[in-house]
Amino acid sequence: MNFLRGVMGGPSAGPQPSGADTIQKLCDRVASSTLLDDRRDAVRALKSLSKKYRLEVGIQAMEHLIHVLQTDRSDSEIIGYALDTLYNVISNDLEEEEQEENSAKQVDDLGSQFTEIFIKQQENVTLLLTLVEEFDFHVRWPGVKLLTSLLKQQGPQVQQIILVSPMGVSRLMDLLADSREVIRNDGVLLLQQLTKSNAAIQKIVAFENAFERLLDIITEEGNSDGGIVVEDCLLLLQNLLKNNNSNQNFFKEGSYIQRMKPWFEVGDDNCGWSAQKVTNLHLMLQLVRVLVSPTNPPGATSSCQKAMFHCGLLQQLCTILMATGVPADILTETINTVSEVIRGCQTNQDYFASVNAPSNPPRPAIVVLLMSMVNERQPFVLRCAVLYCFQCFLYKNQKGQGEIVSTLLPSTIDATGNSVSAGQLLCGGLFSTDSLSNWCAAVALAHALQENATLKEQLLRVQLATSIGNPPVSLLQQCTNILSQGDKIDRRGSKVQTRVGLLMLLCTWLSNCSIAVTHFLHNPANVPFLTGQIAENLGEEEQLVQGLCALLLGISIYYNDNSLENYRKEKLKQLIEKRIGRENFIEKLGFISKHELYSRAAQKPQPSFSSPDHMMFDHEFTKLVKELEGVICKAIYKSSEEDKKEEEVKKTLEQHDNIVTHYKKVIREQDQELEELKQRVNTLTSQNEQLQATVTQQVSQIQQHKDQYNLLKVQLGKDTQHHNSHGDTFQMNGIQTEEVSKLKEELEEWKNKHELLQGQLKEKDSVIEKLNSSQLEMGTTEQSSQTSKFGGLEHNNELQKELEMLKSQIQLQSAEISKLQMENQKLQVMNTTADPMLGDSGATAASSELEGRLEQEIKQLKSEVKTLSEEKESLKQHLDSSSSTVAILQDEKSKLQREVAESKKEQDDLLVLLADQDQKISALKIKLKDLGVPVEDEDDTESGDQGDEDEDGDEEEQD
Repeated sequence: MNFLRGVMGGPSAGPQPSGADTIQKLCDRVASSTLLDDRRDAVRALKSLSKKYRLEVGIQAMEHLIHVLQTDRSDSEIIGYALDTLYNVISNDLEEEEQEENSAKQVDDLGSQFTEIFIKQQENVTLLLTLVEEFDFHVRWPGVKLLTSLLKQQGPQVQQIILVSPMGVSRLMDLLADSREVIRNDGVLLLQQLTKSNAAIQKIVAFENAFERLLDIITEEGNSDGGIVVEDCLLLLQNLLKNNNSNQNFFKEGSYIQRMKPWFEVGDDNCGWSAQKVTNLHLMLQLVRVLVSPTNPPGATSSCQKAMFHCGLLQQLCTILMATGVPADILTETINTVSEVIRGCQTNQDYFASVNAPSNPPRPAIVVLLMSMVNERQPFVLRCAVLYCFQCFLYKNQKGQGEIVSTLLPSTIDATGNSVSAGQLLCGGLFSTDSLSNWCAAVALAHALQENATLKEQLLRVQLATSIGNPPVSLLQQCTNILSQGDKIDRRGSKVQTRVGLLMLLCTWLSNCSIAVTHFLHNPANVPFLTGQIAENLGEEEQLVQGLCALLLGISIYYNDNSLENYRKEKLKQLIEKRIGRENFIEKLGFISKHELYSRAAQKPQPSFSSPDHMMFDHEFTKLVKELEGVICKAIYKSSEEDKKEEEVKKTLEQHDNIVTHYKKVIREQDQELEELKQRVNTLTSQNEQLQATVTQQVSQIQQHKDQYNLLKVQLGKDTQHHNSHGDTFQMNGIQTEEVSKLKEELEEWKNKHELLQGQLKEKDSVIEKLNSSQLEMGTTEQSSQTSKFGGLEHNNELQKELEMLKSQIQLQSAEISKLQMENQKLQVMNTTADPMLGDSGATAASSELEGRLEQEIKQLKSEVKTLSEEKESLKQHLDSSSSTVAILQDEKSKLQREVAESKKEQDDLLVLLADQDQKISALKIKLKDLGVPVEDEDDTESGDQGDEDEDGDEEEQD
């Protein structure tokens, strides 16, 4: 008990507290009683004493209470009393009166110590998880509160025990589905404590469908109009999503971003918002920012930004931004949220540029926000939020940068002055008497030039009218004029803030832009001012200005193209050496990165300052300083020879880059040509395939037509036989005069064909005569050797075979002609018997004429065959008696072979002509059959002509 007195702060001796004996007796009763009712009453009494005698109950009764939890689980009432008693002992949530009475006690230490005793045995936490699964309200609710208190006291240790416990987290997730709101709400608080700073548990909770359940609760409670339950759910969602890329991706892929849009639906009347609604909406905006935070991986942030645009969440936020009556802190947080939703996302930035404020006339939202930024009557946090929004709008947005700079150029300024542009607002803020407006406008304008050399050159064209009667000066000149005036102008706010802002603007403007450096050095007052500022020994506040002046002078050296003779690199370095000293210059340059405000600004992009006096550095400018500080130090210590070598290296690199660019262009052109050629090849290939398919189709069609033709030919032959068997009923009245005239025309064509054939036969005769004359000449040569005789005999055999083939073909043609002659006679008979009205029988005369010519041709062919046979005999005699030399005979042999080849070709032409003649004859037969004239033999004709005119018909055939 002496230990108890020491802890309670009481005297070391004296009477014991009356409650201590009671607690001891109750503990003995809990431990020794066999009746459940007795133990229950003892635990109930310990519960009533646990708040007033927290230390005594915790020390004496904790072990007995844990034993009750293990052994008396069948009785929910005693389990509930035990859990409540443990909660009172461990929890630090005492009422105000008790806190006053026990103010001397170290309450936090007690709760932490008792928690450590409880979780020393991990089975106790596992037992508590099992009890939380009980549905009984008197068990589950105290168990949830006790576990929450344990997590508050010893969070990481309890988290680890729950994590390794089988299904530990899943058991607790069931609390969100409890129909009793008290348990559900305390379950949310429990999960808040469980998910703090533990990514593994956060992932398990997220994949246990926590997002769906929490969003349902928020919707049921009325979104932003809900009570503190909505606030607790939003805090739990922030725990699950903040700095957890896996859960953020799961949230986006689960389409939960779309469910956030109804949170930000506000009405026209936004007056009288409750404090809880403001808190809820503030947490909702923070949850959106968690998903698009610049510290997240760029890919995850970009996908969330696109999802917010497509589901209309960005549009809803812009509606709040332009609404009236919105509380100032909500408006500020909305501006910050919109800033991060559009940061680096071209689609969202373009949409934000198109948003107009509901004014008359409508003004772009950017202009309205800039008006707030340069208005010194606006709250400081709101002006910082607007600056952040403007920076995010211009971040990696060259299109937006160009639009802002274009409002400053002379060709785009509104001459009427009816509307205020962004450029005019920036210039107005840059040259106002409020130092904070100067700083914000300078930083905003610097962001419009960030990493954009083209706009840096265009901004040199901006001219400003300083006063009536004075010529306009350039924006660059006006900035340097204000900078040189220093503290002469009475300004509100920090003394150095304006100069710091202007120096940051000039450093950003001149970096990586040689033309801007030349314009800056062209003013003879600028370099002396910078060297004078750097060389002076000023106070601590001015050291920051000295460092920025050193940076600006270093940029003028590093990016100097030596176009001005008086301000070449070497001369400027000599000036530094004489006026300042290199070591002193480097020391002053180092003041920037060593400054405390520089370190704060380098941490995150959002400008967050406790007061306007601390607003000195911009996040993007800290990156520029980090990039240039080292190269400027090297440039200061370089000699002229090193500079020349460096310039030569730069020129060489530029030439190399030009060559590489040229070859890249050539390769690109060749790639384009190759692509065109490939396209042409593909086109031709497809055309070829189409043509082949067409040819295949036509071949198949031709084959079908041939098959149909053969089938029709067979059918026509059968029909002809049928008509011949019934010839007694056949009449020639169907032959029309037009068909007879067509037949005459065809006969005239045949005459022409025969004349051509005769001409070709004459040409053949001349060729044969030439062959005879050549053979006669060969007869006068000497006798050839035995080998040449054999060669001549072989050639003679070949000629003999060709002549025999020709004879057989002529015989076949003569047989065909004779057959045609018989058919012609039948045609004459049919014409004479068919219609006496035909008079002169023109068709019969044409047929007789054709017959005569055919006979003449046959005779000519027979005579040609005889001539060829005689020629063959003469060739045999000549070859037998030939005695020419081998060389001459070979020459003559080659000549003869060529001539014979020509003769064979002509014979082939003759055969072709004969084949054409055969085709024409067959065509004539077909036409005669179409006219109804039979073309079969005489017996068929005689059998078909029976009737009253039989005798007349026989006499006509004899004639």
